[in-house]
Amino acid sequence: MIKILEYRGHIRNWKELCGELGIDLLAREEREKQIIAKSYEKWGHDMAEHLYGMFAFALYDEEEDKIFCLRDHFGTKPFYYYVTNDGKLLFGTTIRRIIEQDGFVKELNEEMLQIYMSLTYVAGEDTFFKGVKKLMSGHWLEFKDGVLTVERYWTPTFNPDNSKTLDDWADEIHTTIQKIFPQVKDDGETAESFLSGGVDSSYVLAMSDVKVTDSCGYDDERFDESGLAKQTADILGRENKRCLITPQDYFDIVPFVMYNMEQPLGDASAIAFAIACRETAKHTKICYSGEGADEFFGGYNMYRNAERYGDNLRNFYVGNTNIMKEDEKRRILKNYNPDVLPINLVKNIYDETEGLDPLTKMSDVDIQIWLEGDIYLNVDKMSTAVGLEIRMPLTDRRVFDIASRMPSKYKVNDEMNKVAFRTSASKVLPEEIAFRKKLGFIVPIRIWLSDEHYNGDVKEKFNSETAEKFFNVGEINAIFNDYIGGNSDNWRKVWTIYTFLVWYEEYFVKR
Repeated sequence: MIKILEYRGHIRNWKELCGELGIDLLAREEREKQIIAKSYEKWGHDMAEHLYGMFAFALYDEEEDKIFCLRDHFGTKPFYYYVTNDGKLLFGTTIRRIIEQDGFVKELNEEMLQIYMSLTYVAGEDTFFKGVKKLMSGHWLEFKDGVLTVERYWTPTFNPDNSKTLDDWADEIHTTIQKIFPQVKDDGETAESFLSGGVDSSYVLAMSDVKVTDSCGYDDERFDESGLAKQTADILGRENKRCLITPQDYFDIVPFVMYNMEQPLGDASAIAFAIACRETAKHTKICYSGEGADEFFGGYNMYRNAERYGDNLRNFYVGNTNIMKEDEKRRILKNYNPDVLPINLVKNIYDETEGLDPLTKMSDVDIQIWLEGDIYLNVDKMSTAVGLEIRMPLTDRRVFDIASRMPSKYKVNDEMNKVAFRTSASKVLPEEIAFRKKLGFIVPIRIWLSDEHYNGDVKEKFNSETAEKFFNVGEINAIFNDYIGGNSDNWRKVWTIYTFLVWYEEYFVKR
């Protein structure tokens, strides 16, 4: 008998699986647990190849007396594990579930701070809690007779097909998304959709049947995309709800975010996203979001420099963010280990993409490192914290399959990013929306952080006992003062240090 011990997710092709596995059309939670159990019975370790969607789970095989855990191909749902001193396996989709169990010893993995100071998020399988590992995306875990086995079942692979035209690729993207959307929610479910001024969320909206959209805005027009979102909603005949984020709201929610994130995250947009989730959860339980397209189809402006970087990429490109170099970290940190380097996390990825073009290499690093460690973590943790379920229609193996075969020239050119994807979106969106320049999820933190009305806690944390434990306080205050003095580029460093200090106090001082 198979017993489901832990499950979180949403399986899209459940109708086909229910038919193939002989499962009655039950309520969603019970239905999906049966799908997991029967898929394991039929396909064993290969079961994930038959599932489309977002999922992480643990099950117990009574006949074999073993635990089997699996995380989906892209890591949209988190999963963690820990082996106690007496050989017991602790696991869960949250770290707090592990912390609460007998046998767990809470210790800080201080070396992770070096990775965090560069990337602003926790990349790779290690965490800030010593001994707690992430089950990485595309991996399964088996625990039997005290022996732990972790293996990879899926690796992103790229095989460019030069036989198709731009229009061919755009048509394939569009028809594939058309097939996916009926699976994103059940007939009886109602969803809303996050909407910015960008093409991804606009395309998701245009392909969906949602009636209400949700956007964030600021009083400062330089950072406010909500007007563009409202225009898109009006064009598509949907309602738009605007959440105004004030600096006070933003700073007030930081401890809540760091606690529920379970590990520090220096991505400033995560705080704004948490507020958006909180407000959206007041009037819906399901919301769509457009993550995945940027990494699959060449959405970031820096990708347009890929050819210029060439073979040098493997010496420095570790993902979407890299804000602090080793000499600076050596100067700032009280305990610095020269062997703990962010570049070590991606060496195997460059080996996997040997011989491929630079854009493909950058994209693969971001798919395996940045998406898992920052984007999907943020989406899952912040939505779960407020009781909102977010579904990401564009994060799907069938969509990635197209991107994996598409030559880079149809992803990025000298004038534009996401060329084929935008061409596909233009089938249902006006050209001024489909081909609008990427703005990103902008937050005015660069300005707010220098305002004495709001940065009091930052100053306090930078001079606290906690700061003294890990940093040369004079050095981090020099960074802060340089920022206040006009070097606005330092805001990311200030914010990354601050979020670590807030997180540490939440887990190692207050609790």
